[in-house]
Amino acid sequence: MADYYELLGVAPSSTDDEIKRAYRKLARELHPDANPGDAEAEDRFKEVSAAYEVLRDPERRRRYDTFGDDGRGAQGGAGGPGDAFGFGDIFDAFFSNGFGGGGGRGGPPRGQDAETSIQLDLAEAAFGITSTVDIEIPGPCERCEGTGGEPGTHPEQCDECGGSGEVRQVRKSILGQLVTAAPCTRCQGTGQVIPNPCSECRGDGRVRTRKEIEVEIPAGIDDGQRLRLPGRGPAAPRGGAPGDLYVLVRVRQHPHLERHGVDLVHRAKVALTQAALGAVFELETLDGTETITIDPGTQPGHVIRLRGHGVPVLNGRGRGDLLIEVNVEVPTKLDAEQAELLAQFAALRGESIEPPEGGLFSKIRSAFGDR
Repeated sequence: MADYYELLGVAPSSTDDEIKRAYRKLARELHPDANPGDAEAEDRFKEVSAAYEVLRDPERRRRYDTFGDDGRGAQGGAGGPGDAFGFGDIFDAFFSNGFGGGGGRGGPPRGQDAETSIQLDLAEAAFGITSTVDIEIPGPCERCEGTGGEPGTHPEQCDECGGSGEVRQVRKSILGQLVTAAPCTRCQGTGQVIPNPCSECRGDGRVRTRKEIEVEIPAGIDDGQRLRLPGRGPAAPRGGAPGDLYVLVRVRQHPHLERHGVDLVHRAKVALTQAALGAVFELETLDGTETITIDPGTQPGHVIRLRGHGVPVLNGRGRGDLLIEVNVEVPTKLDAEQAELLAQFAALRGESIEPPEGGLFSKIRSAFGDR
């Protein structure tokens, strides 16, 4: 397996944002949809994705930087009899992240993830915006600064698990020694106990907090998509790493524009006479007011395309188009004068009309029957 940093084209000292940008650029270039039938590009896409999955996670990245290959190749020093393969290090490689919610061996668990939603107008979703969401989530207790203990006191190492957060049991089987592990029940897998719990948070290190969180909405986002804000979610018990916040995007319906991918559609109602003789009208688009010309003889269903007036491509370049679909409206209620004019028009064009018997149209047919 090639070096993960080399696969993404970044340095080991790169920030999370730099790694993310590098991955997105490569993913767009190598994605199978962009390279149909290219097996080499597909293999590289899989390698790049695997590298990003490791480097985007702080704990997995730390293990990779220390041991390489996502920590799976960790080598332990030779121990006593029966420990020639570095039993302790191999055990840690498999189990150190299995308990405590990702807080690591002997540490507080990671905070849970949370989700909220945000309402946007079509223009805000199209062009992007910096907004805020108001959410009530667990936050660090100010009295104990998230430690869970009374000010001036400190957590103590759990004497049940020796600070590991895990209780191990070794049993003999036909395959040799079988090791099982479970979270320590005394310290709930944290490796520490609080002898003097904080009176404000009762030893949890968290209290309910209402927060306004700033959200960067990227241009081109669509209704139903989610944004992930790493580390902006609920605080963890006793000072652990906070969880992530997911923001579900909801886009309000526009009065006269429909979104279809990156294209916008406006269904223009045009009178029969306007379609026949031509017309000009103003249309409010996302870019301002545009003058739309209906050419004489425009047929129902005709589409006028305004290129580059649609929605920007999410995390890409370019914009979609604005499509104006012409819907010709046939009048349903005519007075006597209007009906007579239409009948004269039909007669001039040699078009046969057969209005129903009785009423206004019967009189019209009678009037023009001899022509």
